Amino acid sequence: MADVSTALAVILLLLLVAALCSPWPPLPMDPRCCALLLPFATLFLLLLLARTWGSRRTGGASGKRACVLVLGDVGRSPRMQYHAASLARHGYSVSFVGYLGTKPHEDISGNEKIEIVPLSEVKWLSAAPPVLRYPTKVVFQSLQLLWVLLRMEPLSHLLLQNPPGLPSIAISWLACALRGSRFVIDWHNYGYSILALSHGERHPIVRLAKRYEKFFGRLSGENLCVTNAMKDDLSRNWGIEATTLYDRPPALFREATPEQRHSLLVKMSKVHSPFRTSCDGSSDRDDVERTAFTERDPSTGLVTPVAGRPALLLSSTSWTEDEDFSVLLKALKAYEGFVKGGATLPSLVCVITGKGPQKEHYRRIIDSMNFTHVHICTPWLEAEDYPMLLGSADLGVCLHKSSSGLDLPMKVVDMFGCCLPVCAVHFACLDELVKHDENGLVFQDAEELAQQLRELLWKFPQTQGRLARFRKTLRESGQQRWDESWDQTVLPLLAGGGGTQQHLKEE
Repeated sequence: MADVSTALAVILLLLLVAALCSPWPPLPMDPRCCALLLPFATLFLLLLLARTWGSRRTGGASGKRACVLVLGDVGRSPRMQYHAASLARHGYSVSFVGYLGTKPHEDISGNEKIEIVPLSEVKWLSAAPPVLRYPTKVVFQSLQLLWVLLRMEPLSHLLLQNPPGLPSIAISWLACALRGSRFVIDWHNYGYSILALSHGERHPIVRLAKRYEKFFGRLSGENLCVTNAMKDDLSRNWGIEATTLYDRPPALFREATPEQRHSLLVKMSKVHSPFRTSCDGSSDRDDVERTAFTERDPSTGLVTPVAGRPALLLSSTSWTEDEDFSVLLKALKAYEGFVKGGATLPSLVCVITGKGPQKEHYRRIIDSMNFTHVHICTPWLEAEDYPMLLGSADLGVCLHKSSSGLDLPMKVVDMFGCCLPVCAVHFACLDELVKHDENGLVFQDAEELAQQLRELLWKFPQTQGRLARFRKTLRESGQQRWDESWDQTVLPLLAGGGGTQQHLKEE
């Protein structure tokens, strides 16, 4: 069992090795000298903070005060937002720590029991030499996190999202050890496996990240994870016992009513041309409010579908390397060929939502594609509009491939909550969520996806066929919602035990 001094030593060693193992070429100045100074400065400040902690400690945390921590954009961390809302619903005062990028849902920003504690990004680091950028960022984040956590009122629980876990796992554990709080990790994936996508599994940084994640992950008091496959892997290979908490859609993810659908589509048509009536060649009438999909009679208020309307296809992404959107673009190109060849298929409006590093790359590719029957737009939606668009779509596509093969795409969970059938790319544990030919289809490549689009949208929008059957299955499935699942799974875990526990296996 590691103590505080051991953990501090490991933290400093990791910071030093991270600098020394940097994959970038050295600069004329000796980067190792700078790398040596950074950990020692970190040690001094960590000890200073630990000393000041003594005057704030009140004999261990009590009551219902929790911290939900994500070393990322709060607004783009839906599962952690749901955790925060659930804790607040059960009387906890919640400090939600993360970066302020995207606006979180109003259930978070408008909740008086939830305080969002922003972290500062080191924007100037983008101009720093690459060899110093990573170790400097880790040191800065370590100091900032510890400062934020030790200045809080005593916490009963700290719930951390992993990944990203460097340096947040080590710093969170240290803060919990100093303050007497219970440390809970919610394992969404493995951070080292994401690094391996760009560096390869044998790279020193990846191997170091795996050792770090395993060492400090074993110091958590409790653990949650997103699949039974991950639960088994954590137990078998990491010596960590976790509880599976499947992602479940909250109540706001549901099928949209015709009126809700029309209102959203009118809003979208003001910004995105594929939603306007010109998309399908319809002419506007002065007495009817019309989009490419729906129209409202002003005399009765009745909303009806437009005859010959296009199908609305939706995909959500973080535009990262674990999602190959060339697969979808190739399938859409094949679909365009089907329509031009005379197949009884509708025009297609494909909406790809999200933000991420590869978005501009794919937007350039999309802009270069010459489609007639397929229209693509890539909006970023407000938190309140995204569930409504899912509830208005005809078919969802998921291209998420887990870097570890052990997590499930939350976007599919949200789609199912809206009774939206899905075509999803295959990976190891996907069958824990998508049942092929029951609630959706699983594909291997662009050619298979194109054939599935052709089969599902044949003679659209007929009310018979596989697409209608999948939607009927989802409507009748009685899906469990987040609140019910959280109350059954997490609430007993938080109520049980006391102090920081360790679930370690003998190796």
